[in-house]
Amino acid sequence: MISQKAKYALRALLALARAPYGSSVSIGQIADEQSIPKKFLEQILLELKMHGLVESRRGKAGGYSLFRPSDMISFGDVLRIVDGPIAPLPCLSRMAYRRCADCGDETSCEVRRVFSRVAEETRDVLDRTSIASALGRSL
Repeated sequence: MISQKAKYALRALLALARAPYGSSVSIGQIADEQSIPKKFLEQILLELKMHGLVESRRGKAGGYSLFRPSDMISFGDVLRIVDGPIAPLPCLSRMAYRRCADCGDETSCEVRRVFSRVAEETRDVLDRTSIASALGRSL
């Protein structure tokens, strides 16, 4: 299950992708349109900015916009930034592998074998789904 923070991050990025090219969207506008608490959205957008997904502008026409094209931002990218590893078991994580404490042998672990398939399919869908494709756009 993804966190509420990840859900808000995805909704914010989708809102930014809907904005006309070259324009900025204010935090207040995104918060209102997406029903996201403004203070929480500020933290989320700062984190996305630190990871190079969005940029901000100051001033009257200021706000946030996508830094990378929407077809270059995958749902997998966002989930890893906000929630960390996508794997359902620590022994399946690519980013934060950890052997399961109660596992004697990973190669014969039936639970790992089943969840390995789940993890691969999940990664495949999330990494192939971009912000643009979620909006029905192909760039």
